[in-house]
Amino acid sequence: MIHSVKGKRHPLLRKLWKQRAFFLMLLPGLAYYVIYKYAPIVLGVATSVVKYNLRKGLAGSKLLDPWYSNFKFFFESNYFSQLLSNTLIISLSKILLTIPIALLLAILLYECRSVKLRRCVQTLTYMPHFLSWIVIYGMCFSLLSETNGMVNVLIRKLTGHTVPFFTDAHIFRGVIIWSDVWKSVGWQSIIYMAAIAGVDPNLYDAAHIDGSGRLKSIWYITLPSIMPVVITTLVLKCGNVLDAGFDQIFVMYNTAVRSTVDIIDTWVYRTGLEQWNISLSSAVGLFKSVISMILVILVNQLAKKWEASVW
Repeated sequence: MIHSVKGKRHPLLRKLWKQRAFFLMLLPGLAYYVIYKYAPIVLGVATSVVKYNLRKGLAGSKLLDPWYSNFKFFFESNYFSQLLSNTLIISLSKILLTIPIALLLAILLYECRSVKLRRCVQTLTYMPHFLSWIVIYGMCFSLLSETNGMVNVLIRKLTGHTVPFFTDAHIFRGVIIWSDVWKSVGWQSIIYMAAIAGVDPNLYDAAHIDGSGRLKSIWYITLPSIMPVVITTLVLKCGNVLDAGFDQIFVMYNTAVRSTVDIIDTWVYRTGLEQWNISLSSAVGLFKSVISMILVILVNQLAKKWEASVW
């Protein structure tokens, strides 16, 4: 049988047979993705087009008539535009603030000549990445609480009034955005620092000989050299643009501010696990996944065209 595989089958099959030991080592990883990644996708698609029966399971659930009823209900509902706008505003604000600030921080740290200061600042800026949102919420509440928060105590002494950071819907959206920026900007700057460290030093030496200062070297050498890394992070973040931070918002929000921070994921959680409308929540989750995939492809194509035009 082995001789037939080696001698009579297609050359590709012979190559695969020679590498059979490596494919056997790949099986656990493939099994993980099939069971925990691809199978839930198939089940989610199937659940979104049926009236899911929790007792009978998917096999005992009836197909909706028409099958897109859940999608139509969500698109025509009063909260669709609110959820979508909240998700996009929060997510895009985080992206547009985090990338430039992280890039600026990376350049400043790289240009810093004091090694001790650089290490101290870098440690302080990326430590929040390892904190859970529950801890960060406690820190924000200690600082911004309207009754005894440190910030409001200072504002009260200066103006006689307080700022309702956790009960004013529009102010609270800013709290959500800036607390996420504070948590993630230091960690993301490490990626840009690694990219800057990979820039050819001869380019800086040549620029210095030509009379270029540090600002011009950053503008004409550093930024163009690391732009592919910046574009890659932008593409990855745009793929998750509809993931506006479920963990953060679920921990920090309340009914008083829900109108401006209620996103698709929090609504799916309430609909699926609190109201047990699993079919509708699966349909909305599928819609979000399709939009994310389209955005990744679109942004990637735009980035390729931009990079080609620049270079």
